Amino acid sequence: MKPALVIAAALGASALAQSPAPASQLLHTQTAFDITVPLPYAETAPLFGPEGERAWAGPHWDPHFVYPQPAHDEQGAVFTVQHGPVTATWVNTLYDLEGRHFIYAYFMPGVMVTTIDVRFISTAANSTRVHVLYTRTALTVEGNEHVTRLTVGDKSAAYEWQQAIETSLASRTKQRTPEK
Repeated sequence: MKPALVIAAALGASALAQSPAPASQLLHTQTAFDITVPLPYAETAPLFGPEGERAWAGPHWDPHFVYPQPAHDEQGAVFTVQHGPVTATWVNTLYDLEGRHFIYAYFMPGVMVTTIDVRFISTAANSTRVHVLYTRTALTVEGNEHVTRLTVGDKSAAYEWQQAIETSLASRTKQRTPEK
């Protein structure tokens, strides 16, 4: 079993036990998209770790690291992120810089489990395509609403992420360029 699925299964076991609904009534969705980052892979990859994402994801993205301390991106990192009234526990199940592949799993108790599979493909010396696959599974009938809402949002994520990253990169470039 893949690392993300093992962790998702372990995290979801207690919430599934609470749900009287048959699994056939619980939603399971997948959404994929691609974006292109105008940077080489070595500069693109850090933007997709929890710490690097702070630069472009907006104020709602505020991971609090449980492990490691001090906080940094690595396989096995565990952190929490507030999603409205629910605290989600995230695990970086795969952080393979050489293999150009990251996987995250996050668990919202009594709501859902999500895995995010991120793969990087260099398209030119200064350009990296990023393929993102979200897989969401409701843990309760009530979680179906969250899965549906977030899956719909995933469909516009490519545009939103692309814009946010480009704005962040432009700001970073502007800060490096001295005024004349």
